[in-house]
Amino acid sequence: MSEVEIVFKYVVSIKFKNSKKPYTFGTNNKKIIYGDFLVVETARGLEMGEAISDLRDGIGYKSNNPLKPVVRLATPEDKKASVDNLVAASNALNKCASLIEKLKLDMNLISAEYTLDKGKIVFVYVSENRVDFRELLKELANLFHCRIELRQIGPRDKAKMIGGIGICGMETCCSRFLSAFDVISINMAKNQLMPLNIPKLSGQCGKLMCCLKYEDENYKTMCANLPKINTQVEYEKKMYKLSSMNILAKSAKLDSRDGTIFISLDDLMAKGIFKKKESK
Repeated sequence: MSEVEIVFKYVVSIKFKNSKKPYTFGTNNKKIIYGDFLVVETARGLEMGEAISDLRDGIGYKSNNPLKPVVRLATPEDKKASVDNLVAASNALNKCASLIEKLKLDMNLISAEYTLDKGKIVFVYVSENRVDFRELLKELANLFHCRIELRQIGPRDKAKMIGGIGICGMETCCSRFLSAFDVISINMAKNQLMPLNIPKLSGQCGKLMCCLKYEDENYKTMCANLPKINTQVEYEKKMYKLSSMNILAKSAKLDSRDGTIFISLDDLMAKGIFKKKESK
């Protein structure tokens, strides 16, 4: 996609309620400062967000997409409308849930949100299957007399919206600071020599935990020259199987018919003779 040249004098980063991801908007208003609430035009319609940066030079700024404009500094009426919309959205959520139950649709409704001018309402739901919601759309349109969007999200997005406490005792990463999801694979757990117990490696969303990625590169570097688990090792003229390693403690566990010994990784690499890569 080709870059689009920006025509605004300034650009500013804006964060919306319940979102950790910042978005960039263009403006010619030089009076905007960090912390201002701004009404902006988005793909969904008019929305209110908070400036989380000072103005930056927009001349020469390039983006892959046309930049949306800041419409105005939020007025007291805009802020009141935003609060009133929260109440209206809560009522709309209950009405939509009743319709879903009436129509017996396989949908787990998560949230409802109005745009600032109430020209559109977005219902967010989770479903494992594709849902035919044409009849639901008709009933919602007749009920609310505005544009309706039904947006399906996955389990990770649901966990991000709802939040919770992880096994580490802290708020889940997705709801606390992650602005986008990375690809997480079981190889990341293997690289860190973790037991492949899927329930223990999974977060509240049921998917592999995002934190598996944080130290993956470090572990790959530390394990680069080490033997594989289950490698046959000759150590002090006896044969062992390398059953586990603790990279942080720099120790290795060797098993044989005669018993188990624990040695340092330095000793393993200096004194161990590796007969083959993996036992069969």
